Amino acid sequence: MTKLAVVLFNLGGPDSLKAVKPFLFNLFRDPAIITLPAVARLPLAALISTTRDKMAQANYAMMGGASPLLPETRAQAAALEAELKAKDPGVEARCFIAMRYWKPFAKETAAQVAAFAPDEIVLLPLYPQYSTTTTASSLKDWLAVYKGPGRSRTVCCYPTALGLVDAHAAAIRQAWETAGKPQCLRLLFSAHGLPQQIVDGGDPYQAQVEATAAAIAARLPEFADWRVCYQSRVGRLKWLGPSTDDEIRSAGAEAKGVLIAPIAFVSEHVETLVELDHDYARIAAEVGCAPYLRARTPGVSADFIAELGRTVLEAAGRPGGAAPHGPWRCPAGHAKCALRGKNAA
Repeated sequence: MTKLAVVLFNLGGPDSLKAVKPFLFNLFRDPAIITLPAVARLPLAALISTTRDKMAQANYAMMGGASPLLPETRAQAAALEAELKAKDPGVEARCFIAMRYWKPFAKETAAQVAAFAPDEIVLLPLYPQYSTTTTASSLKDWLAVYKGPGRSRTVCCYPTALGLVDAHAAAIRQAWETAGKPQCLRLLFSAHGLPQQIVDGGDPYQAQVEATAAAIAARLPEFADWRVCYQSRVGRLKWLGPSTDDEIRSAGAEAKGVLIAPIAFVSEHVETLVELDHDYARIAAEVGCAPYLRARTPGVSADFIAELGRTVLEAAGRPGGAAPHGPWRCPAGHAKCALRGKNAA
């Protein structure tokens, strides 16, 4: 029986309030996030994590004192294992979790995968849209520590994969129907933002986010009024726009409500449960944007897990290296695409 290891990558989140500051430090010391030499980046990361600690702790306190991201990822891993067992009983598949900025770190997970001694390894980021700041950073971290057996294949992205799109479309429609199918409503596809200079440097993230949104909107003809926007800006640099909060204000000025779909996230965490559900809901109330609705992330929905299963088995059956899953291919001009240059490893 073939032994298949599936490594699921995500950002991670603090598992206690005491972990918030070191989590933030790990995040901001990543050269993929702050592109400065270490001599400047590390002191800056220490400063940011110190100044943001109190505010961030308050956010995590709203969720019970810890991020729900790891428990949600564990549920996805268990569901994916069951899906793979059902799809191919001849494969002994086991899912492992490697978080980028908090436990379980890649080094710990690498030891677990090596002990499993797989014949094949599929590296599967839980970031549907590829970016140098997420997928590339996680993969680089993994490749630096894993020295065990098994032939590896990487799934670099899957922004328009059918199951992902269907899961988002179903969540949007459910939120709308639960609210009584309100009219005069704008659908906002909200994604985590990036500094504009990263995208201008060839990062394909924005193009992939827009492709995800267009694919979902094509399944939702009842939402002719839809837009893509970006949340979670940090610092003074120019970021991708328009911002989600500005789009909420615009809708309020037009006497419209909004339904927000977090299309760059597959699990609930601080940016959905606090930023969208509390911070932006407050803005909506202030500007008269009503109703304010929010669709859930894919989580362990049947469509999404089934798609992950297809993704893994497709990757395991092809030659090594990185490749997207689904119909998406980056247009020319995205030099940081995983299939181009040094990112193709």
